[in-house]
Amino acid sequence: MSWELIYRATVYIAEEAGIALRNSAFSPNIRERMDHSVAVLNADGEIVAQAEHIPVHLGSFYIGVKNMFKALRGAGVELEEGDVVVLNDPYISGTHLNDVMVVTPVFWRGRLVAYLVNKAHHVDVGGPVPGSINPNAKTIYEEGFVLPPVKIMRRGELNREVLSVWLSNVKTPEATLGDLNAQIAANVVGSRRVVDLFEKYGGRVAEAWRAAIDYGRRVAEEEIAKWPRGVYAAEDYLELGDGFVKISVRLAVDRCVEADYTGTSPQVEAPLNAVLGVTYAATSFPIRSLMRGEVPTNEGFYSCISVRAPEGSLLNPRKPAPVAGGNLETSQRAADAVFKALSQALPDRVPAAGSGTMMNVMMGGVYQGRYWSYYETIGGGTGGRPGKHGVSGVHVNMTNTLNTPIEIAERVYPLIFTAYRIREGSGGRGRWRGGDGIIRAFKVAAPARLAVLADRFKTGPWGLHGGEPGKPGRVYIKKASGEVLELQSKSVVDLDPGDEVVIETPGGGGWGPPDRQPTTF
Repeated sequence: MSWELIYRATVYIAEEAGIALRNSAFSPNIRERMDHSVAVLNADGEIVAQAEHIPVHLGSFYIGVKNMFKALRGAGVELEEGDVVVLNDPYISGTHLNDVMVVTPVFWRGRLVAYLVNKAHHVDVGGPVPGSINPNAKTIYEEGFVLPPVKIMRRGELNREVLSVWLSNVKTPEATLGDLNAQIAANVVGSRRVVDLFEKYGGRVAEAWRAAIDYGRRVAEEEIAKWPRGVYAAEDYLELGDGFVKISVRLAVDRCVEADYTGTSPQVEAPLNAVLGVTYAATSFPIRSLMRGEVPTNEGFYSCISVRAPEGSLLNPRKPAPVAGGNLETSQRAADAVFKALSQALPDRVPAAGSGTMMNVMMGGVYQGRYWSYYETIGGGTGGRPGKHGVSGVHVNMTNTLNTPIEIAERVYPLIFTAYRIREGSGGRGRWRGGDGIIRAFKVAAPARLAVLADRFKTGPWGLHGGEPGKPGRVYIKKASGEVLELQSKSVVDLDPGDEVVIETPGGGGWGPPDRQPTTF
């Protein structure tokens, strides 16, 4: 029997667990936007299969699960049947505090055979601002509640002490509990399917998984071998206050790819630092995207990509540096830098820069006696690419979520939406023009605090091969008094009832000289 049959079944297990998580989640951010990811690991903790979820989550698993197992071993903790581990410490899990990671060991006939792992973005994990993504944070402790790896379930019994401490530190405990239950339940679904697989195929499952990992490595090497060998370097920048911080990358392409971020700016006292899991995800995503054919994104593929980021830098900070936006904005810029470097090796394959921001909008307050917390990332335009224009109004690169439907947002939150449309003309001109961004606007019906964490407000996404940059982003507030307040890309502001928030996301860059634009669309 082919190993591929078992491997494909395992991929579907990850997909089904993700569907279970989405369907049973409490918050719109997970239930509607699908801000979650799932993977299946073998007994050695290696990634066997992943669902097609969030790139920044999926790539971070390669670092995060290794960190978690190391932390458990260091604490002398062994996992037993019925245990479930939960954590959100970014310096272990590999992303940021909002991404709660849940890990469940899978036992078959008394023997550990696998793990189910998922991440889901909780809308609030404490801290001073709604959504727990604080643009003004100078340490991680100003972002929210930090949870190291702990057993939230022991031998099938809920650890109520840990849960009580956790729920006491968040603004929306009902949503936290509902989403956590959905994560635990999703791993139950996946674990049962893994056990079914072992019941049907026995020890051949582990052999098939090993074959799938070996195949992932072999195919990755074969694809990279088709690229021109060499060293390719690029730089890109993030906005911080009145200036910029730099991301510098050198890619050595041989049988595999080595990424060296020496020359990147030092870590900052702002939430733009990216832990190593994020840096790894932002490196592996562009490489995987430029491979042709089907390459399994498992341990084999990931083992063909190595990342070096100096400790204490923006892309490998020392704790307690704040990291909320590293997962969001810095991951986008690191991916842009990798794409730009690879455009030298693969000029006929790499697109111009996409919107380059997740355009994070966090908001909340007390309404009708209860605290509410809203979070959303808003799409933009992709860059023009060889032979095609960019795509308008989509999530780009490191995010792979949906939008929150206006009907759901207005039902759940004190918001009234006033606009949601394509930002026409925001894509960069070129032979193949960049996709357009989005205009999304709403009024608040109650006092609220708004936090924005975004980028590409000062300089638009770059074009390639003579293409023009996309139009930069913009957020402004039409006050009920008639005053118009322009916001910086990292801002916190209080809103009064009737204030209107208008968000304009960047368009993608153009590809090729604009004087050679095609006449057909």
